[in-house]
Amino acid sequence: MNGSLLLITSGLFLLLSYAIYGRYLAKVFEVNDSAPTPAHTQTDGIDYVPTASPVLFGHHFASIAGAGPIVGPVLGAVFGWVPVAIWIILGCALIGAVHDFSSLIISIRHEGRSIGHILEGYLSYSGRQMFLLFSTAALILVIAIFALLIAQTFITNPAVASASVMFMALALVFGLMERQKILSLEVRSAIFVPLMFAAIYAGIALPLDWVALLGISAEGSRLLWIGFLFIYIFIASVAPVWILLQPRDYLNSFLLYAMLILAAASIFVTAPAIQLPAFSGFVVAEPTKGLTNWSLFPILYVTIACGACSGFHALVSSGTTAKQLNRESHALPIGYGAMLLEGILAIIALISVAILNRGEFLQTLSAEGPVSAFSKGIASLSVHLGLPITSGQTFISLTISAFLLTTLDTATRLTRFTVQELAIPRIGSNKQKNVLQKVLSNRYLATVLVLSLAGYLTVSGDAGRIWPVFGASNQLLAALTLLGITVILIHKRKNFWVTFIPFVFMMVISGWALIELLIENIKNANWLLAGSSIFLLAMSLALAANACQKIRKAF
Repeated sequence: MNGSLLLITSGLFLLLSYAIYGRYLAKVFEVNDSAPTPAHTQTDGIDYVPTASPVLFGHHFASIAGAGPIVGPVLGAVFGWVPVAIWIILGCALIGAVHDFSSLIISIRHEGRSIGHILEGYLSYSGRQMFLLFSTAALILVIAIFALLIAQTFITNPAVASASVMFMALALVFGLMERQKILSLEVRSAIFVPLMFAAIYAGIALPLDWVALLGISAEGSRLLWIGFLFIYIFIASVAPVWILLQPRDYLNSFLLYAMLILAAASIFVTAPAIQLPAFSGFVVAEPTKGLTNWSLFPILYVTIACGACSGFHALVSSGTTAKQLNRESHALPIGYGAMLLEGILAIIALISVAILNRGEFLQTLSAEGPVSAFSKGIASLSVHLGLPITSGQTFISLTISAFLLTTLDTATRLTRFTVQELAIPRIGSNKQKNVLQKVLSNRYLATVLVLSLAGYLTVSGDAGRIWPVFGASNQLLAALTLLGITVILIHKRKNFWVTFIPFVFMMVISGWALIELLIENIKNANWLLAGSSIFLLAMSLALAANACQKIRKAF
């Protein structure tokens, strides 16, 4: 087996799944362009904004991709390349893309609300609140962790910092031109995409190194960047989506497209032999600081989330994307199609390390981490296209860093949405909002609350201690989303098996992983992780029990 054959096979399978299964799902959910979307019925110029399909695809793809489809497959490769490839291909087509598309289409049928809020009409008010609290807690953790990762990246690679700041400035101008209808989308893209790539070289020439420029310590530089990032994501959360978040994600998506094209072309030209073992065993020594050993079932399936199935995607689909969807038919290419493209990226990430033998792979992963392992792998192949290895690795690293920032600002806006939805009274209630609900309903105050909690975790570093639980909680969120959509399909007398079977698989896998984490962390007296696992398990079981009652009544 060589890398080009694996990439071609995977691509053909995913393309066929779009043409056959994707179109079947569109029929199940009765996609209808004559029905106006929330972007039109609730246009407010801030969150609800009708958006051209190419722009929204770029925004959505950039938001769901991030570094997840790279890190997960690289770490999962410790089990061998075959189980990783199988999970990515089948998981992406039959679970992940179904999860993303269905959550998007359900959201636009319910005023662009999140899945958690929608569930009240089918489960209960308490079920809605539990789901929203679960989502909020997971997203606050995402904000804290990614703020730490980005701050550290800016310190170790100041060129990334300066390029990222330039990207923000370009996005602002692009968004303002869009709002004022200055030039067409095609002409603006032709101008700004080259400017964005030029910003990469400008960043290398003018690195923002606070230690050198201000004479402060590395810790001082870290805190300065964290402060800058939190100011930025506050603005990204409360500002109209068209002025910063949407254009930045759209422009950044071209970076990812370029990286995908570079990587795919390098793999096709070189056809590198896969040297990593096809299967390394059901239990392997873990390559990071977590469990003592990793078991194929269930750890592989929670390590590889983005690229196969990720609960975070439902929050994006029903959080920001649903509020901008111009037509219902756009849900298939944006919801289902973007997930398939992410699956391709995950396969490329797998190939980038599968070309190493096991010893080289473990040494690289241990010494440099998954992102660097991916960058070096693709850069080593791109040499055959005439790109110097240093330039290739720098470009790939900058691209990944840009998407870390995309995940951060999207997660902040999504968390603001979930907090605001927590404040919405029970359906049918005539009571006025109390003081707390009024505070949480305000987008500025809700964002301040979110960033205060995330900021504490970021500065204290506590977020990193519960990272192992996050992988399982992310998949548990996907399972609960699929469960909620199953209840809705049953209620509407539609084919609910398309989401029920994926729900069962994801629920078993994520629950199993949390139990393993719970046992391991009790042994290690890590009570924070143990308590988190218990909380997540209890919440998921309560929601599942609630849903089972509703399903039983439906039959």
